[in-house]
Amino acid sequence: MAGNRKLGRTTAHRKAMLRGLVTYLLENGEIETTLTRAKEVRSIAEKMITLGKKNTLASYREALAYITKESVAKKVFDQIAPSYENVDGGYTQIYKLGPRRGDAAEMALIRLVKVDADGKAE
Repeated sequence: MAGNRKLGRTTAHRKAMLRGLVTYLLENGEIETTLTRAKEVRSIAEKMITLGKKNTLASYREALAYITKESVAKKVFDQIAPSYENVDGGYTQIYKLGPRRGDAAEMALIRLVKVDADGKAE
């Protein structure tokens, strides 16, 4: 489901890492990670929210196959996706935070966009 960035990891490690990051993002609403990881997580998280907007058994099972916690998948379908009902995409925002102290990797904050009742981003 992800793009073509390898992130310096084997395939299995990369997939497991991205699944964990997507689950954590959907659970908490925001995460701080490197910029390249944030860009990968954004595309997958938006696909999970789009699955939640479909709200079918097949889409629930597809999301559950990727998201590592059943409670988070339920949250996507019950709380997160309905709030984006009138929005056609762009459910996440990435903010650049600057270089990390240890290795100067570009850090970023990725968070879910807050949406008001009219479907406009706040």
